[in-house]
Amino acid sequence: QVHLVESGGGLAHLGGSLRLSCEFSGIGFSLYHMAWYRQGPGKERELVAINVRGGQTDYIDSVMGRFTMSRDNTKNTISLQMNSLKPEDTAVYYCNAKNIQIEAEYWGQGTQVTVSS
Repeated sequence: QVHLVESGGGLAHLGGSLRLSCEFSGIGFSLYHMAWYRQGPGKERELVAINVRGGQTDYIDSVMGRFTMSRDNTKNTISLQMNSLKPEDTAVYYCNAKNIQIEAEYWGQGTQVTVSS
């Protein structure tokens, strides 16, 4: 069983920064694709950034150049450094782990990020 726990959300002003972290508890962290999703008010959940088993990290266009996802396979953690925050970044951010080979997918509980203008 895998558990994901996010931390680091909160309130930021326009142009500010926040750093989110996600701790993976379980076996086989390095085998999982790890990702950050978000769901804004009245919106569908969307993928923000994804790291494929420690390889390439891809971002959606709206956060490119502002957000940086990191992965530490020695600590079983991922993080999301968010800079130049905008009000449209306001959302609940979720950590996601997916192992395609065993068809397993897990979600964290979510952490709220609010950006004020």
